[in-house]
Amino acid sequence: MRILVTGGAGFIGSHYVRQLLNGAYPAFSDADVIVLDKLTYAGNEANLAPVADNPRLKFVRGDICDRELVGGLITDVDVVVHFAAETHVDRSITGSDAFVLTNVVGTNVLLQAALDAGVGKFVHVSTDEVYGSIDEGSWPEDHALEPNSPYSAAKAGSDLLARAYHRTHGLPVCITRCSNNYGPYQFPEKVLPLFITNLMDGAQVPLYGDGLNVRDWLHVGDHCRGIQLVAESGRPGEIYNIGGGTELTNKELTERLLAELGVDWSMVRPVADRKGHDRRYSVDHGKIVQELGYRPQVDFETGLRETIRWYQENRDWWEPLKARAEAAK
Repeated sequence: MRILVTGGAGFIGSHYVRQLLNGAYPAFSDADVIVLDKLTYAGNEANLAPVADNPRLKFVRGDICDRELVGGLITDVDVVVHFAAETHVDRSITGSDAFVLTNVVGTNVLLQAALDAGVGKFVHVSTDEVYGSIDEGSWPEDHALEPNSPYSAAKAGSDLLARAYHRTHGLPVCITRCSNNYGPYQFPEKVLPLFITNLMDGAQVPLYGDGLNVRDWLHVGDHCRGIQLVAESGRPGEIYNIGGGTELTNKELTERLLAELGVDWSMVRPVADRKGHDRRYSVDHGKIVQELGYRPQVDFETGLRETIRWYQENRDWWEPLKARAEAAK
């Protein structure tokens, strides 16, 4: 079996690759893995260091928009797991071109190459942000798409392309939509690693608006387990929400971090709210539970403490990334 993992040097993609090559997914235990990653600011080949010597891993630095490269790599591939995307909302607000190019055009290139090569399964990894914002209740998979940021709009576009390739051409595509991920190796511009590393260094953390925006938190390990279930047994043409089951306001999340790191509210700096900031996300993941037996396994308290400990023990990983980001401002 051959698997192409796009964006496999990013936060979620690299976790999936490490787990796969370490035997966590028995159905793919003998799979050869091709990782295609452009290594933009959030892609980091060091994320694959624990499995870099595995003979079943081939790393290719390249762009999913490169039709010739993608067409060559996808030959004889059985499964595509497509993580590659521009993902940071704040960056999409200041400049959306890269998001449209990678998320929409790049996904189209991959879908067409997969169709031409006769790929057996294409898993398109998306986000709950395509649904927009919900005041109460939870989104089912058939809820209308109402994205509110350039990032989520570009992801919604890629979702629609994936669906269209199944409906028009019969390409065996599944779409997954996850809630907010956290865990080790997450790029330190995201809220949890940003807050953790700032507080470790005695720096204040920026809290948007009134801090009452709500997110559902999902450990990256649970997310990748859900993706693997879809890769193995998901029905072509179907969408599967993957949630963590822990809804917190940003203020509640901040309070937990302050308590875990032994500091008080003086370390929080209120900042103006983000443009178009969605108030609440919540996915109904009953479908993947009922059809594929998915269950979140990492409770948030344990996962948060393990994540904090990872950042405490891996300064050599995140300090250069933060320094580079600061220098680029």
